[in-house]
Amino acid sequence: MSQENNQHTPGWAGLSREEQRRVALASARRPMHLLILLVGLVMFLTTLAFWVPPLTLATYGAAVFFSARDPFFQRRMLEGRQRPGLPEAEQEAKEPSPDRRARWLPRGQTREKVEAALEVRRKTIAAIEESDEVTREVLSGAVPKLGELGNGLVDLAHRREKAGSEVLELQKLREPESGNQTGGRGVQEEIQRLQQEAERMDRELSDMVERLLTLRSRVVRVSLESGEPAREAAGSLIRNLDDLNRRVEALGETTEPPSG
Repeated sequence: MSQENNQHTPGWAGLSREEQRRVALASARRPMHLLILLVGLVMFLTTLAFWVPPLTLATYGAAVFFSARDPFFQRRMLEGRQRPGLPEAEQEAKEPSPDRRARWLPRGQTREKVEAALEVRRKTIAAIEESDEVTREVLSGAVPKLGELGNGLVDLAHRREKAGSEVLELQKLREPESGNQTGGRGVQEEIQRLQQEAERMDRELSDMVERLLTLRSRVVRVSLESGEPAREAAGSLIRNLDDLNRRVEALGETTEPPSG
């Protein structure tokens, strides 16, 4: 591991007492760890077996111990989801997130579609980040590809809005009351082309939620596998992500990019 990475993930011994306390408390409060206590309590009340409480506490303690010493978990708890060392305001100013850029769209169906897709994308990333260490390792390449897909979807949504606006402008040129009927057949052909492209982009944005939901379910399946089957499933998932990114990029190239 490089010196830079060591700086960001110093390990348990490299954390201050306050940092250790924060990480340990966050680990103790993780829903999956609290679930161990709940299951143990239910088993004890059901069976009244005296071996259940010690086993439950030992299992809970081990889960908290190993989770708190996970460098990935430590980084999330201490630095949050933004890049280390970069203030949140500065980060957003330099690299607006897809979710923020989606809010720049006018309210309507296009914005609703892309926001729904981005919501599933966020949950898919969260499912990867909150999975076990092995799953995170085999899916390490999926998170940046999901980021790329989020930006591509927002770009596509902006192009869809621009295409719709251009159709309206061209239609106004052909209205008799405008007194400026220009272009004739060429204008009509351009209107039809833009309308067809807008319909294609609408269909792509509509279908994206279902595709991302499928990807999210496959993340869960990867977490249930181990060894080579897990790597094969992860490789297939990442290839599908590449296909989605290429699909969105190819569709976006049929129209001009939105103006800055």
